[in-house]
Amino acid sequence: MEHSSNNPPRDVQVDNAAIEKAVALLREGNVVAMPTETVYGLAGDGFNPRALARIFEVKQRPLFDPLILHVTGIEGAFAVAESISAPARKLAEKFWPGPLTLILPKNDRVPELATSGLPSVAVRAPSHPVARALIEAFGGPIAAPSANRFGRISPTTAEAVRKELGDAVPLILEGGACCVGVESTIVDCSAQRPLILRAGGAPVEEIEAIVGPVDHATPVSSKPLAPGHLEHHYAPGKTLRLVDSLEQLNPAGDYADAGLLAFDRLPEVRFGKVLLLSSTGDLREAAAHYFAMMRELDESSVRQIIAVRPPKTGLGLAINERLGRAQSKRS
Repeated sequence: MEHSSNNPPRDVQVDNAAIEKAVALLREGNVVAMPTETVYGLAGDGFNPRALARIFEVKQRPLFDPLILHVTGIEGAFAVAESISAPARKLAEKFWPGPLTLILPKNDRVPELATSGLPSVAVRAPSHPVARALIEAFGGPIAAPSANRFGRISPTTAEAVRKELGDAVPLILEGGACCVGVESTIVDCSAQRPLILRAGGAPVEEIEAIVGPVDHATPVSSKPLAPGHLEHHYAPGKTLRLVDSLEQLNPAGDYADAGLLAFDRLPEVRFGKVLLLSSTGDLREAAAHYFAMMRELDESSVRQIIAVRPPKTGLGLAINERLGRAQSKRS
């Protein structure tokens, strides 16, 4: 599984040997790419500042943007958290393993680099079997932000990781396409009332069914409170325009040089390229397709991208949040 600077990283079908190789790289302070149910992550030893610095270096990520530490469950969270509140425990029991990140008071073992100097730590237990196998074999928390250049479209396949990071990553564990397809929902449970910092794979409505009404934080343009909380993020390289429906398009307009990311139906006007998130309007299907389709449009020959906003409920809230931040960066 070794590679030199002249060879791209290899995707490997995961077996015990691949997990052992990944663990060895992590113990050396290196990084590997691992699949999760949300997106592919750039994994490093969560307790090793040198490994954390390598994550920031490979991603070209600003040091003020904290990382998520991945564990196998509630017991693993105590390796990094000073305490777990009753609301946090209820959410973990409901959604872990799964696409939910909890912000908890950190303990002294967590390096300052992992939390960007904040007194709290972001923790989640992924459900993807490859991620879980790697965390269990490694025996400690693994930091794993999305395996892409900072601010870019998150990768949901091993191929996308390779295109984004090239030979900066010595090993990519192949786990297929991510089934959720958008990052985890982040809930700050370090204060009295739970606070949604980022909409994601765990629908807000389901969270509120467990802990009652929650507050919603707005994105910040300076130092964020949690990963993915910056105002500008998830951006394609091309100009992005958002519309609320296909009816907003000019029926006599010329869209031959534009790509359309449609939600649940096709347009009547001609586009250079059209991708449909879900023909049935299924928000889970749309979320699973979102990053891969946005990347496909960005890599195509079209000069601009037009995206139709999905309904702002369930996982549609997560898609809308990412669309808004992507457009904000391009603006």
